Amino acid sequence: MLDFDFEKMLFTIPPEKHSEAEVKKILSAHPEVRFVSLVGIDIGGHDTDEKIPTEVMLKNFESFMRNGAQTDGSSVVLPKIADLNNAKVDIIPDKNVNWYVDYNYNHVDTETRLPVGTLRIPSFLVHNDTAEVGSRVILRDAVYNFKRDLLEIIRENPYIFDELPFNSVEEIEELSLTSATELEFWVKTPDDDADTESLSTAQSLKEQYWKRTIGPVRSALEKTLLILDKYGFEVEMGHKEVGGVKAKFDNSGKYDHIMEQLEIDWRFAEALQAADNENMVKYIVRDVFRHYGLEVTFMAKPVSGVAGSGEHTHLGVSAKLKNGKRVNLFHSDKGNEFVNTIGFGALMGILKNYEVINPFVSSSNDSFNRLKPGFEAPVCIVTSLGHSVDRPSRNRTVLVGLVRDLANPLATRFELRSPNPKSNTYLVIAACYMAMLDGIKAALEAGKTAADMYNSLSKAYGEEDFYLEKDRQYRSEQEVFKYYTGEERNRLFGKAPATVWENLKSFDIYPEKLAIFKRDNVMTDLTLASYREAVLAHWATELHHRLIPGAKKLVQHCVQEHIGTQCTDLDVVMWEKINDLRIYLGKDSIDEKCLLTRVTNALDSGDYETASTLQLEMQEKLEELTELYAEYKKNLF
Repeated sequence: MLDFDFEKMLFTIPPEKHSEAEVKKILSAHPEVRFVSLVGIDIGGHDTDEKIPTEVMLKNFESFMRNGAQTDGSSVVLPKIADLNNAKVDIIPDKNVNWYVDYNYNHVDTETRLPVGTLRIPSFLVHNDTAEVGSRVILRDAVYNFKRDLLEIIRENPYIFDELPFNSVEEIEELSLTSATELEFWVKTPDDDADTESLSTAQSLKEQYWKRTIGPVRSALEKTLLILDKYGFEVEMGHKEVGGVKAKFDNSGKYDHIMEQLEIDWRFAEALQAADNENMVKYIVRDVFRHYGLEVTFMAKPVSGVAGSGEHTHLGVSAKLKNGKRVNLFHSDKGNEFVNTIGFGALMGILKNYEVINPFVSSSNDSFNRLKPGFEAPVCIVTSLGHSVDRPSRNRTVLVGLVRDLANPLATRFELRSPNPKSNTYLVIAACYMAMLDGIKAALEAGKTAADMYNSLSKAYGEEDFYLEKDRQYRSEQEVFKYYTGEERNRLFGKAPATVWENLKSFDIYPEKLAIFKRDNVMTDLTLASYREAVLAHWATELHHRLIPGAKKLVQHCVQEHIGTQCTDLDVVMWEKINDLRIYLGKDSIDEKCLLTRVTNALDSGDYETASTLQLEMQEKLEELTELYAEYKKNLF
């Protein structure tokens, strides 16, 4: 399966080979690459994909690179920017990142006997010939802004060189913002439904975590890792995650009823390249696993009551010096500090401003299904450094953790644990770096040392600070879901939003925090309004047309199954509770509307505050109904 001669195939064209002569030479040697696709990323994180014959690009290469391709603005998610009567959007190739070849393994070129390939070129979106828009543009500008401003901040505050292994900004050749994501996902046999109880039991017993993969899952995972390496992603690991159940071996000698959670990790890259890499990795994972008859989902919480899929996002900053040495700008080499002042400032910037970062991280109903207390879900705005400098933290319950390798100073970085595979990685990384810059700027302008910053980050609730909020605690070395009650967590770390609407309200509640994204127009008011409109429309539409109808089907599915002499008084009592819930959820009367109707009406009238509140009640009642009905059926013959 997938038995092609991969040594003859083209996988990437790096930036240094994007000249017309080089591209023509490379593609002429790979006639299996028949198409070109310009990949622009809109404000919602969706990418464009066109099939442009390769010869069209090569016929007038420079014009193609300059003008790209045009799309209808109504076909990409750019609300308030591109609409039906203002819809001109061009897709312009980016020559500064890797270009990838996307192979169709189900379509074999008759001449080369290789799969037909499409050269995917990451691109920028341009509205009305002048305004660059979309997620890739935002991340590109955030990176530029961070690098430029950080150099200036360091130059204006030379005392910081007491904490760095060089003495002047002039010694820096370039800064690197390095990022990486860890991709978790579920695979299953198509059309198989999840057995939640079996999955939950296997998870509690840790029967699947790091277990040896078998059958088509093993083959698909191994093939995926080998193909990813062909692209130069430098895969570090692929393994089983905590979720899953043991597959069954059917009479035909094949594995069936597959339901497993996997993770793939690969090497970090520059921020924009890292986001592009992840986008391509997902396509490869889907294609390869489908070839082995397996369905892949990147949903944050595909199965209720079982571990969801996260996408921990790593963020680092380093400097390449003119003498060739590379220096981690967060690392402290003094031996008695977790990180230096720049590192502390970056971490505190994320923590202080997380309320306005979160709308970019958690923008869907699915993401909030994962972000609930328990299941190692990072819902509290809190960090962990470690119990001591020589004992790096491994606290999995915090929002953002400090990652350190005592033997490798370059490894010092921060891990944001809240994103999921459906998060818009371009905007998550952009928002984080802008927040980090805010914290670094505040720290250096205040003349703080690493010791000062350690005390600030470790401050108690109610204690004043130069940067962090008084009535918050930002650090805990405890397991936050066991050590603190829910009331304590809300008081110390802030009450986490529970719906998309609650999350988006942070843009209005914290205008001073939102301002950090507007530095030098990295995100304009129009950009933020566009993003908000896109997320709000998606939330409301999905709730109205997918979640409410799904809830209605669940209510209708829960029917009376006990009959006459075969039932007990327990069956009768349980059914009465179930039926009362069914009526409350899904059946209108003349005088009273059911819960599902009230949610629908609130959405139709644009009363999103009420819709959000009722959505939470709907989720609670549906969980209660599901549990009651399962117990009811267990007692029946």
